[in-house]
Amino acid sequence: MKNAPSQSAIVSFQQTVWQHDRQFGRPALPWRDPQPDGTFDPYRVVVSELMLQQTTVGRVRPKYIEFLEAFPTVAVLAAAPLGDVLRVWNGLGYNRRAKFLHHTAQAVVASHGGHFPSDRAALIALPGIGPNTAGAILAYAFNQPAVYIETNIRTVYLYHFFRGETAVADRDILVLVALTLDPAQPRDWYGALMDYGTHLKQTAGQTNRASRSYRRQSTFLGSSRALRGAIISRLSAQSMSRQALAADLADERCDAIVSDLLTEGLIQQNGHLLTL
Repeated sequence: MKNAPSQSAIVSFQQTVWQHDRQFGRPALPWRDPQPDGTFDPYRVVVSELMLQQTTVGRVRPKYIEFLEAFPTVAVLAAAPLGDVLRVWNGLGYNRRAKFLHHTAQAVVASHGGHFPSDRAALIALPGIGPNTAGAILAYAFNQPAVYIETNIRTVYLYHFFRGETAVADRDILVLVALTLDPAQPRDWYGALMDYGTHLKQTAGQTNRASRSYRRQSTFLGSSRALRGAIISRLSAQSMSRQALAADLADERCDAIVSDLLTEGLIQQNGHLLTL
């Protein structure tokens, strides 16, 4: 970035975020609730973080509750068949996230004694967990002052520090995330920051278009992603042959996508039947 903000600008920004948090409070989100003893279960945080990737809070909330009812602990999830995990996940989309979550649970049980590591490198080594997801886990589960970025956070910093600029790099935003982070209460700070980002999206327009990382989301209806979800949904209900599935979906891309899902291990073939 060109010029770092002054200390007074940083303090003013922090006051704005905290003021919004005090004035409007936080929405009742189940993944923000502590355990009865006041601690935060890293497993529940990880489930929420993977579910929330490219998926709205409204869609995640009921699925999150349903998922934890089916798989209340990391050990239960690790021991479950992938097909059962996909059946519960069905409807959220991006089903590879369910596979990553399942494999992560197995790795945590096998290599970490059933306890999620509180080290960034060890978290990143788990399936489907990148640097930003690891940072979120460290902040929310362990209250560590980790630096990370996601779409709501990006919205806030673009709005306050990069007004009128274009093609802003995440590395420049991360400098400001680090400068403004409240190291004494990172969990609460990131929660306030996320809620403020949601507010700005609703009131200030799509500021993320100024980001170099911005990509317009493709239309879901009629997309390959939609067809992948439809195949998973059909097979969640019953096993089907390729021919029956293709006839049911009436889409010429069906056979190719089935082959992709087989290669990815999201579905399997037993004899002439496809199943989860």
